[in-house]
Amino acid sequence: MTNLANKPPVGLKTGKPKKNKKYLDKIRQMPCCICQRFGENQQSPTTAHHPIHERYSTAKVADEKAIPLCEGHHQGNWDQSKIAIHKEPKLWQETYGPDYSYSRKTELT
Repeated sequence: MTNLANKPPVGLKTGKPKKNKKYLDKIRQMPCCICQRFGENQQSPTTAHHPIHERYSTAKVADEKAIPLCEGHHQGNWDQSKIAIHKEPKLWQETYGPDYSYSRKTELT
């Protein structure tokens, strides 16, 4: 019998991506990639967002794929003047494109 699901045997876990605090700290120092790209005024601090579009599992992507988003474009709890990805993911994607497409543009050296 072959492994049709391509998953490890029951009871064995696959390794999680390692945390990269230095990378996330650098991301938080950058301006919001959406505000910058679309000429919007950033009114809140930058946070690190792990892409969620077209991710079909509950596993978080690696920290190195995180992108800089202002609080308004990320959670939208304090700055409600923008489209927040976690409140309206479909509208966010229709307006700005898939969030994972910004990962390559914000890679740090």
